[in-house]
Amino acid sequence: MSGNEMKYMEEALSSNWVAPLGPNVDEMERLACEFTGSKAALATNSGTAAIHLSLAVLGVGAGDVVFCQSFTFAASANPILYQGAVPVFIDSEPETWNMSPEALSRALKEAEEQQKLPKAIIVVHLYGQCAQMDELLALANHYDIPIIEDAAESLGSTYKGRPTGTMGKAGIFSFNGNKIITTSGGGMLVSDDTDFIEKARKLATQAKEIAPYYLHQNVGFNYRMSNITAGIGIAQFGVLTSRIRQKRDIFNYYQQYFKGSNNLQFHQETCGSHNNYWLTTLTMTENPMMVMQEMGKNNIETRLLWNPMHLQPCFKKFDFFEHAEGEKPVSEKLFATGICLPSTTSLTGEALRKVADTLAHITVRSERNTVLQ
Repeated sequence: MSGNEMKYMEEALSSNWVAPLGPNVDEMERLACEFTGSKAALATNSGTAAIHLSLAVLGVGAGDVVFCQSFTFAASANPILYQGAVPVFIDSEPETWNMSPEALSRALKEAEEQQKLPKAIIVVHLYGQCAQMDELLALANHYDIPIIEDAAESLGSTYKGRPTGTMGKAGIFSFNGNKIITTSGGGMLVSDDTDFIEKARKLATQAKEIAPYYLHQNVGFNYRMSNITAGIGIAQFGVLTSRIRQKRDIFNYYQQYFKGSNNLQFHQETCGSHNNYWLTTLTMTENPMMVMQEMGKNNIETRLLWNPMHLQPCFKKFDFFEHAEGEKPVSEKLFATGICLPSTTSLTGEALRKVADTLAHITVRSERNTVLQ
C-alpha cells in the first residue's frame, strides 16, 4: 500500500458512498484516461469482467469464433465461453512470448477460406512485455476484425511510445492483488470509442434502461467497481510511476547478478517497447519444476510460466495454430523451461540477494557471477 489508501476509503465511508459507483469510481476512471491517454474508461470489479463486457459489446454470441493467445492466464479465454462462443488459440513467437503474427496470419487465412472469420482477437501483453502490435494490427485491420488488448499485466508499458491497452478497439487492465497497482480486486476497460464504453457501462450495471421503474431490454451484469475499492485505486495510481521504476530496478538486479550465465536467459524488453517488468521471468537449462521446489525449501516462492490454454483440459478440444508449422509450439517450450522470480516492490536488498544467491546455488554453481558481491 502507498499509505494514502485510508484517506479515500474513509471519505467513502463518511459520505456513505459504499455501494458500487460514487466519486472515487469517477476519479479512478479519470486517472485511467489521464495515464493511458484514452478518451473513455469504465471501472469494473475485475479484469475478467472487462474482457467479458468487451466481447458482449462487440456482439460476440453463441457459435461465433474468437481468436485468443494461448500462452496466458485462463481469464483471457474464459469470457469467450461465457458468451457461448468458440475460442481458437494462437501460439506465441519467441521474441516477445506474445501472439505470433505468423500463426495469426495462417489462422486468418484458413478462417477466411472456411467463411468463419473471428468476431474478435484477444492479444495479451504478458509479464509487462508488449506484443508485436504493428504486425498484429495490420492483420486485424486487413480482415476488419477488432483487437481486444489484455493488458492486465502491462499497465505502464509502452510499444513505440503508445501505452498498452490503447492500440486496439479496447484495452483491459487488472488491479488484482498481485498486479503492479491494486484495488484488492478490480479492473478497467479503456477505449477511444466513447460509445463503446457507454454500451459497456450499461451492460455492467445490469443493463438497466432509463425509466421510472426497472426495465431491462437486454441481459446485463453486475460488474461495476465499488466506491470503497476505487478509493484504494486512487492512492495506488499516485505511486504507479515509482512502482514501474522499482520493478525495472528489480529486473536489472537479477540480470546483472547472473550476467554471463549460460544457464539462464532473462526475458528482456524488445526494441521499441518499454516493459513495466511486472514479473521478472526467465528460461533455463535446468528443470524449472525442480528449481521451484528447491527454492521453496528456502522459503522463496517462484512460479512456472503460464501453462498454455491449448493444453488445458477444458480447452483442449478447440483449434490451435502453432508459430511454425511442424515444430513444437513456442508456448509449450516456454512453459517447459521458464520460471517467474519474486518481483514485489516490497523486496528489500537483503531479500533480493537471498533470492539470487539461492538460485545461483541451485542452477549455476560453477558459474556464479560476482559482479554485485
